[in-house]
Amino acid sequence: MKNVLLCADGDLMVYAVSSEVADNLEEYCLEFCSEWLWKKPHAAKYRTESDVCYSETDFIEYLNKWVFPEKLSMFVANLREINDNALPEEYKECASFYF
Repeated sequence: MKNVLLCADGDLMVYAVSSEVADNLEEYCLEFCSEWLWKKPHAAKYRTESDVCYSETDFIEYLNKWVFPEKLSMFVANLREINDNALPEEYKECASFYF
């Protein structure tokens, strides 16, 4: 497991995810928000008439239910509204994605 930083128009969150996801975070995030949310029947609850509505917790649910149910991702910390310049040292090398 590795830590990643995720944000969806709110606080910056730290999650522990599988190494596979952390090492390819952008690929997994783009698959989630550009493909899965729009096309898969399981994602219907996130769709509105003209858009999708989701957060980083929905991405984690997607990983845990549909991608890696054997390697559960979990919440680590809420860094609030910290910008990249003020990240705690322990998170400076983490992969990040801003939805």
